[in-house]
Amino acid sequence: MLSFQVQTAGFCTISVPAAGGIFSEGMVGSPRYLNPLLAGSNPVDRELVDLIFDGLTRYDERGELVPSLARDWNVGADGLTVQIFLREGMVWADGTPVTAADVLFTYDLLKMGGEGIPEALTTFWQEIEIVATDNYTLLFTLPEPYAPFMAATTIGILPAHALVGVNGDGLAAAAFTARPWGTGPFMVAAENDWQATGRLRLVPNPQYWQRPFQIDALEFRFYPNIVTLIEAYQRGEVQAINELPSYAMPLITELPDARFYTATEPRYTQLLFNLSDLAPGKLPEVEARQALVQALDQEQLIAEALYGQALPLEGPYLPTSWAYNPNWLTDYEYNPEAAAATLAEVGWSLPPSETIRYREEVSLTLRLLYPDTVEHEAVVAELGRQWAAVGAGIEPLPVLPLELPNALESRGFDIALVDVIPGQDPDLYDFWSQEAIVRGQNYASWNNRRASEALEVGRQKVGRELRLPYYEKFLRLYDRDLPAVTLYQPVRTYVITSEIENVDIGYVQRPRERYMTADDWFWLYRNVIVSCTALDESASESKQ
Repeated sequence: MLSFQVQTAGFCTISVPAAGGIFSEGMVGSPRYLNPLLAGSNPVDRELVDLIFDGLTRYDERGELVPSLARDWNVGADGLTVQIFLREGMVWADGTPVTAADVLFTYDLLKMGGEGIPEALTTFWQEIEIVATDNYTLLFTLPEPYAPFMAATTIGILPAHALVGVNGDGLAAAAFTARPWGTGPFMVAAENDWQATGRLRLVPNPQYWQRPFQIDALEFRFYPNIVTLIEAYQRGEVQAINELPSYAMPLITELPDARFYTATEPRYTQLLFNLSDLAPGKLPEVEARQALVQALDQEQLIAEALYGQALPLEGPYLPTSWAYNPNWLTDYEYNPEAAAATLAEVGWSLPPSETIRYREEVSLTLRLLYPDTVEHEAVVAELGRQWAAVGAGIEPLPVLPLELPNALESRGFDIALVDVIPGQDPDLYDFWSQEAIVRGQNYASWNNRRASEALEVGRQKVGRELRLPYYEKFLRLYDRDLPAVTLYQPVRTYVITSEIENVDIGYVQRPRERYMTADDWFWLYRNVIVSCTALDESASESKQ
């Protein structure tokens, strides 16, 4: 890393780290709104917003809700009131103090609604009364007890003084939404016109970092697909790839200067079994569903379809959730022979010279709905191969990812492959309650009154110790009826060239954590003239 050469008068030149340079990172997709209230539907927006804004609270690496702009909070005994205390001394990037007025302004915008603000957020906040009792204290009054309320306070807070006169309808077009700054580690460079150039330049927030950066800025460049992004990386156009899909691993693993950093993603992929009475599937018996699960080799699926870029997972909770407990779930050991026997027991026989089972002249060919992406197509292909071994076939039903919700609502499938991003709070009412069959995401149409009641009561109790028994009850019923099976939790791979020095990336749960040591990163050098004698002495001491 250091080099020198002897000069004429006993002096040497050495190369040492130098400040400066733009670190460029490539992303697939493009931003639309750099605003926490508008970022929900675009993953690129969500990632960039996390680098700029803070919420009142955040989740740590253990899945625990911890203070951020808030320093503490109290929940009333009746669960109807929440008092939140802000940290005093927090300032925006321009040096203005963060106060309760900023929080009121942010939530008032949500209550107004407008272009880009999710309707569900507007409906949620309209039912909550918020008052500031002083500059650093807020009182929230809920219409009924709702334990997951604090999870809603992780949304980024906006500086009221930077958006004077802007309402919900004008937020999307506001100049601030294009070049924002907040209390987070980075802010959009004032001169950056990323809409025109396709390059978003972020500079360090001087109020956040305690010391100067070695590099001048982070610049995000946006590409239509992973192939063009990898080509840009190979040309040296970018020094990092924000996310390398599993299927692209063979395209880049041979590059000698590429370093890989991985972290589990806060989502999972699962199979939903259609239990709807309106569109009966072919798996009404739980035994048949259990047989298909027993015929799945999760490790093999991950290795073959995902190049090993995922971890096996059971149940509807991520391991970071306090409700996660695999001991409450059945561990289905891979056993295709037992699976085949079970299918035969429930009437799915395999006629001589046939490869697909039949029951009353109906073939066990399962309509498998899935988002039409390279990754999901590979998973479906491997599912088809594994289930073929027990006499079950598949009829692939690919749909564009944006069309998947409508296809799920139609219930025109036997099994659906879906990606799930659960909330940090273990409340799954909107996924698995009876009400969610009609107004929610219970696309499997699992109609279990006891499980629905457990979820409803669990979201009304205050305190983890009071809520946990209800989620245990829900999980036991979920395990008994098997309306879905989780296949894996994806692993995200970040690629960065070895030209960037001092990179130290640890556990990453949220996007900003990847850059928490970025003030030490550098990739430029400068030549310094020193005494060759002094250099030799320094080298000798370092060896001792």
